[in-house]
Amino acid sequence: MLDLGNRESIYQPKQEGLKFPSMPSFDNVEAERRHLKERLVGACRAFALQGFDYGFAGHLTVRDPERPDLYWTNPMAVHFRQVRMSNLILVDHKGHVVEGDYAVNQAGFVLHGAVHEDHPDIVAMCHAHTVYGTAYAALARPLPPVTQDACAFFEDHAVISEEGGKVAVEEMAGGNVSAAFKGVKAAIHQNHGLLTASRHSIESCAFWFIALERCCQQQLALDASGHTPTLVPEDKARYSREHVGSDYIGWLHFQPIWDDLVRTQPDMFD
Repeated sequence: MLDLGNRESIYQPKQEGLKFPSMPSFDNVEAERRHLKERLVGACRAFALQGFDYGFAGHLTVRDPERPDLYWTNPMAVHFRQVRMSNLILVDHKGHVVEGDYAVNQAGFVLHGAVHEDHPDIVAMCHAHTVYGTAYAALARPLPPVTQDACAFFEDHAVISEEGGKVAVEEMAGGNVSAAFKGVKAAIHQNHGLLTASRHSIESCAFWFIALERCCQQQLALDASGHTPTLVPEDKARYSREHVGSDYIGWLHFQPIWDDLVRTQPDMFD
């Protein structure tokens, strides 16, 4: 589950013996499950630090390594800052809590459950009602390649216009979102907000959500300037996406966030 494919990158150190993040390996499924749950908690804490904490409107999921028809998620109506190992819940695709003491966000299970069920390759999803992402979603337009950051999403995100303005508790809404995630890592859901998915890790999924929100903020600032920005040419935007928009790069970007959380928020592991 954590194999990110080709890890060759322009960011790999050219000299041996230097400190650099390395992908984990596991001797058993219990160790892998604990790792995934720890990083899920870390992703929730990272969302709290970013201010993605609008009430209970937000859900992050990661597929269980042993039971792929089940996924771990944050508990309903618990602040992202208070999510910890002990209050995570295990849920099936129909929204039934299999393990844990808390309820599940029904909107979360409709959207995430549909994507996880329809796309066995997707292991993690993130969604929250963020200020800039929600505002940009109301425009129902793709993100143009105006910066290197935005190029990470070039031809790698979808715009979903169906069912965006109503509470996503109907199966139709889940189907519309699921259909949009064929071969892309992000979606802009009209009048609703942002969603990201990863085929490799919750760390990558969480970072690309943070990055997409930031790109929406940048684009709204450009729109407000009244000037037409210069776009990155398509071939260069595509080149940038291939080198700075992969799951591996998303995972790598999350590592300093994780290290800081470990040092400053040890209660994550309670």
